[in-house]
Amino acid sequence: MAFGKRDQPSPVESADRTTSNGSDFKSLPSAAEERISRLRNSEAQGAFTSDLTVDEHLVVTQLGFEPVGYVMGTSIYHVGLQVAAWNTSQELNVLSQAMYNARELAIERMRSEADALGADGVIGVHLDINMYAWGQDVLEFVAQGTAVRATDRSQDWRLPTKKPFTSDLSGQQFYTLVQGGHFPVEFVMGSCVYHVAHQKAFQAMRQSFINQEITQFTEAVYSARELAMTRMQAEADAVSAHSIVGVRAMVSNHIWGEHATEFLALGTAVRKIGEEPTTLTIGFTIPLDGV
Repeated sequence: MAFGKRDQPSPVESADRTTSNGSDFKSLPSAAEERISRLRNSEAQGAFTSDLTVDEHLVVTQLGFEPVGYVMGTSIYHVGLQVAAWNTSQELNVLSQAMYNARELAIERMRSEADALGADGVIGVHLDINMYAWGQDVLEFVAQGTAVRATDRSQDWRLPTKKPFTSDLSGQQFYTLVQGGHFPVEFVMGSCVYHVAHQKAFQAMRQSFINQEITQFTEAVYSARELAMTRMQAEADAVSAHSIVGVRAMVSNHIWGEHATEFLALGTAVRKIGEEPTTLTIGFTIPLDGV
């Protein structure tokens, strides 16, 4: 199954619009354009919005990056149904693609907001799914984070495609990573919606009296996780990353019932900065306040 790449235009994207300083509002709704314009005006006056904590703000600025705005992307997506044989474990390809595309739209719109603000990247990215009263099959996918820009403009921290980098690392993790000689490239993900076969009635009844592994469930869940992890790895390979940090695998049923489950793998793909190994100095601090 081939998932779309992030640099490919989506059929629901609107035409690119260029701002006064040359940055593109790519695939952004008009309300988002207005918000970015307000952020720009605020930035010119020395103010910015950010979801960084106080500690995160301090270490990020100490590293030489300044927050330029809180950015987000959203996509309200109708997730359809796919029929599968009840006695067969298999991936539900249509649903896998829908869940991936919806998140992809949200992430790219978040990145477009960062680009319009002149940011080098986005840190602290997090994804959410919201359900509204419009129906269980309509979900809102939201990507949010803080856009940052290097104060030293002699080095370009953007991707080779000139897009801002993305990362779900916290401010402290971002600081430690860069100090250790690595830099975030891409917030990568892999998604797989998998139908786990029902047990036959006799088999379920027989197993209810004994302790034993339900192998068909184990094999199905293992296969689904492996697909999600492999797709996340493929995204990292596509941006020539050296490794993926902060990997986590999540399991959600969402709207499909107990036998259709999404397996989602997330992480930040990173690359080395230079060839020389970097030695980190680690300090131990004991807080005295509130003891």
